Amino acid sequence: MKISTRQPWTRLGVAASLTIALATPALADAITDWNNRSAVLIAESRLGTPPAVRVMALVQTAAHAAASAITPDAAPSRFAPEATPGASTDAAIASAHRAVFSRLLPAQQPAIDAAYQAALAAVPEGTAKTAGIAVGEKAAARVFAQRADDTVGSEAYRPYAAAGVYVPTATPAVVTWPQRKPWLLASASMLRPAAPPALTSETWARDFNEVKMLGGRASARRSPEQLEAARFWEYSLPSIYHGVLQSVAVQPGRSVAANARLYAAAAQAMDDAMIAVFDAKYHYNFWRPVTAIRNADADGHDATERDPGWSPLIDTPMHPEYPSAHSILAATVGEILKAEVGHARMPVLATSSPSAKGAMRSWASVDEFVREVGNARVWEGVHYRFSAEVGTAMGRRLGEWAALQLLNPAP
Repeated sequence: MKISTRQPWTRLGVAASLTIALATPALADAITDWNNRSAVLIAESRLGTPPAVRVMALVQTAAHAAASAITPDAAPSRFAPEATPGASTDAAIASAHRAVFSRLLPAQQPAIDAAYQAALAAVPEGTAKTAGIAVGEKAAARVFAQRADDTVGSEAYRPYAAAGVYVPTATPAVVTWPQRKPWLLASASMLRPAAPPALTSETWARDFNEVKMLGGRASARRSPEQLEAARFWEYSLPSIYHGVLQSVAVQPGRSVAANARLYAAAAQAMDDAMIAVFDAKYHYNFWRPVTAIRNADADGHDATERDPGWSPLIDTPMHPEYPSAHSILAATVGEILKAEVGHARMPVLATSSPSAKGAMRSWASVDEFVREVGNARVWEGVHYRFSAEVGTAMGRRLGEWAALQLLNPAP
């Protein structure tokens, strides 16, 4: 494991690290370059994680569709417009990104236009460039048309409370997410797991006591390495996972068509992961460690003890605990990478985190990466071990399913 020194996470730190990413010289191709630009635009839009994942799914799908219209045999997409051989792939990818972002992130229009113009400046003038711009616009329009029934319902959360009794007034996140139309799954509940462990079980007591001991803000048992990982995975926007994808995308011999397909497959699967995990979260409505630990005298288990002042290392996300969303995302991405690399040697996987102010971490294998994400959520004090394990299992199933449908690996 290779890590750098952690620094405090600030708004300035996020902006600075993402600005550096935007200014980085071209990597492998237009897809990877635009993925870095997308991270900047999404971070600056201040979207929460599930909406950000949805935006990334739409923009990567449009970019893949645009590339497919120009090289359909290399990267087929059911969203692609009519075939346009000879058009500029780079112009098409830039145009698709601009069209999607302009619709979804209108407040970012000056930055969108600046990124678009910078990308087009590198494309020679001519009919290929003009045709590519048209392809990108058509691809984005086709994606929006085919996803028109993927709507985000109106917020209608009703807090549980007796009349006249105060309850905290913060609204839980994305309550309506399970009502969205998945990309690949038959329904939001297709991967819904069994219920969390009973509060009378040994599993409950074991995992309760683990997160209580290692995940508290004042924990003396959490190691420096565990703290580094916890702070690193406090960040949850798509860029932290797309950085892991980039470890494969920048390998020698990769084509823009292959990378367009890879990013689109991962982005669609990650969006479905959010739909599936929030279906389970709001179905079971299971309590977070900070609630359980402060109310352990009410769980009926003799092996759990109440700590009235316990707080987690990081702020608890505003949605139910079970299963872990980070774990399903990590495992989904991991399985897609396994399918993409196939029998070849997996490169070292690495990414950076704004919550660690740009610190890099690396992993020798997919399983090591996925395992760290699950561990970190326990060490942060926001998840139980069983929730990370269940989220990982869901992600593995989803990633395998997405790879079969979208990557079409060669025998």
